Formats: sequence, structure tokens, C-alpha cells
Amino acid sequence: MVDGHAKSRRIALTLNAARSKAFPDGSIRHGYDFVAPLTADGHIDLEAWKQHRGECFAHRFWGDEPAMRGLLIHHAGGRGGSTWAFEWKGGTKDEQEEEGFRFGDHPFKVGEYVSVREEDGELLTFRVVSVGQP
Repeated sequence: MVDGHAKSRRIALTLNAARSKAFPDGSIRHGYDFVAPLTADGHIDLEAWKQHRGECFAHRFWGDEPAMRGLLIHHAGGRGGSTWAFEWKGGTKDEQEEEGFRFGDHPFKVGEYVSVREEDGELLTFRVVSVGQP
């Protein structure tokens, strides 16, 4: 334990669109890459994020649309007590943020599923396909 928290390390993660109505076979062309500090059990470590928030880069890749780049951010309060989100640079006002649905509750391990609330409010499911060193 370090300062009362399990030791965490910065990890690069890739999420690909899971099978859904929009993506019947899933899609490796639609998803997110991001860096986050994870605990040994795969959860995002809020205290470590606070120390390294400027290093928690995010990248949205979406088929033929231009890539979006930004940061993993955290808002105290909100649904479930807090909210993790991707904050995009250079997007329109409506495209500046996409919320991770209960990211704080989910372990980020290969094969696990997580959801992201798109800027239009639609909740899309993604599969964790890569967890490794940034």
C-alpha cells in the first residue's frame, strides 16, 4: 500500500465497439485508446490519476471520421457518486465530452465490457481488447 492506496501503474487500454445493433460483429475501427492508472485488480485509481491527470491521454477512433484526442477526466458527484469521462480537444461544444458509464466500478481487464455515453446521450458498449504499458 502507498498512502493508503494499493500501488497502481499507468496502463494503456484499448476499447473496441462490442457486438450491437449498430455493429453486429463488433468493430475494430470504432473505439478508444486511453491511459489510466489502474490498481492491481484493474480499477481506475482516483488518487494516482490526480497525480498524473495530464498524462492520461485519450484517443477516439471512429471509422472514417477524424480522430479525436483529449484526456481522461474525473468529475466528483454525478451518477453513482462520480463520473469518469473523455474530454476532447478541438471538438464542437456538443462533442467535447463523452462519459464512461460507471467506469469507477468496472475492472479494466481484457475481455471485460464497459459502456460510454456518446455526446448524443446514446450508451454504447465496448470490449476491453488491450491492457498494457503506455
